[in-house]
Amino acid sequence: MTATTTAIGPDRDAPVAQPAFDPEGVARIAAQVRETVYVVRGGVSLRPVDGHELVGTLAPLYPEWLGDRAFCETHQVRFPYVVGEMANGIATTTMVVAMARAEMLGFFGAAGLSPARVEAAVDELVATIGDRPNWGVNLIHSPNEPAIEERVADVSIRRGVPIVSASAFMGLTPAVIRCAVAGLRAEAGGRVVRRTRVFAKVSRPEVAARFMSPAPPELLRTLLDRGQITESEADLAARVPVAEDITVESDSGGHTDNRPLVALLPTILGLRDGIVREHGYARPVRIGAAGGLGTPQAVAGAFGLGAAYVVTGSVNQACVEAGLSAEAKAMLAQADVADVAMAPAADMFELGVRLQVLKRGTMFAARASQLYELYRTYPSLDAIPSLRRERLEREILRAPVASIWSATEAFWRDRDPSQIELAEADPRHKMALVFRWYLGNASRWAIAGTPDRRVDYQIWCGPAMGSFNRWTAGTFLAEPANRTVVQVARNLLEGAAVITRTHQLRTYGVPVPAQAFTFTPRNLT
Repeated sequence: MTATTTAIGPDRDAPVAQPAFDPEGVARIAAQVRETVYVVRGGVSLRPVDGHELVGTLAPLYPEWLGDRAFCETHQVRFPYVVGEMANGIATTTMVVAMARAEMLGFFGAAGLSPARVEAAVDELVATIGDRPNWGVNLIHSPNEPAIEERVADVSIRRGVPIVSASAFMGLTPAVIRCAVAGLRAEAGGRVVRRTRVFAKVSRPEVAARFMSPAPPELLRTLLDRGQITESEADLAARVPVAEDITVESDSGGHTDNRPLVALLPTILGLRDGIVREHGYARPVRIGAAGGLGTPQAVAGAFGLGAAYVVTGSVNQACVEAGLSAEAKAMLAQADVADVAMAPAADMFELGVRLQVLKRGTMFAARASQLYELYRTYPSLDAIPSLRRERLEREILRAPVASIWSATEAFWRDRDPSQIELAEADPRHKMALVFRWYLGNASRWAIAGTPDRRVDYQIWCGPAMGSFNRWTAGTFLAEPANRTVVQVARNLLEGAAVITRTHQLRTYGVPVPAQAFTFTPRNLT
């Protein structure tokens, strides 16, 4: 897709003709990112100037040029910007449609939803977006529910979802390989064409390596034996990586290893280069960045590290299109950078996997940790001492354990009856299912805005939310009603372009003032 040069919003001021040598003037010219800048000794100008030594010239800079052009061309988007797949439908179909129409990319938050709900969302997106290729659906690793993972993969393939974003995977599974391989074909010149493109969200080099390598022969054989792929597709799979877009997820909301981006991204970039050389891929593997991206400075830093694209998450939950209650959004709007905590994850509770949530205004993290401590300490619900059990029922479950088990049993009888059989044979598994009732419902209470459960809201959130709130304080984006995903995206990208231009000027020896490294949110159209 050819890049356009239409502005997404006004620059700070109209271009000025005179060279600037004072801090305010340098900052004003630095903000004119769509203008050619002439660097003269000790200052800058937007016009050629006589009588001053010309140090260098900076061409116009557009937000859409910050990332990898191959990313935009492959996915037919204007901007290298992605709205991530916040689970339980918090990343709504409305959000995905808004991003697609703004020539960006968004993923529907399918994790935690039934396959029927996912299929209904996919049907809506297909009908609304049409044949545009710049949207997708999340496929989350579900070690406790492999059948659900398979069914979501089946929906994605059968309904022609153009992109599948694989998240929380610790290894490759038949479901994710099927998404990557089904529909592979070779053009006349031998180029392998994908029907479904896979994004892989990773935070560990060993997992990244698996996604950047061709599909393992043993998994291809499994799919062949099931009749889910063809021999031709299996043969072509040996020539391409499982995923050509790898999202490096640093310290983020939800599932996270809390890794710093400045350490993780260069590691994965270097790993990518070695794997591409090893396999001799005909086209590149793109590496994107996610986690902690709540300000223009953070976005500019990610691109400066070499990210092909950026993915935002926490900040989008506070937007009007997000599938969260007004109460939960108000809580997010008050968050600061330290108002987060780690808590056990509902979907991987027994494995001890943790995720990052909002701490301010809720006791979810502390209560969820209590549940995991009980699970680790006692072999069954009956083994919990009476005083601790009474406190559990009074403060956390707010109902007798027997009542919670009845509701849990009814849920799993519809979703996956094998879980009931396991619970009847293993009291510890029954305890895990009861505790997961609280963990799962805590997210639904935040989505629905259940008043008497406000203190138990589970709101996935990383430090980016706090930095975003500080950046937008006193501006039009401080008002929740103005926080649309497109406005947030455009301001982050516009600001990142300004920060990038400012840094360019500094590398030319221009005495750039501190205020030049700021960008105030504005209404961009």
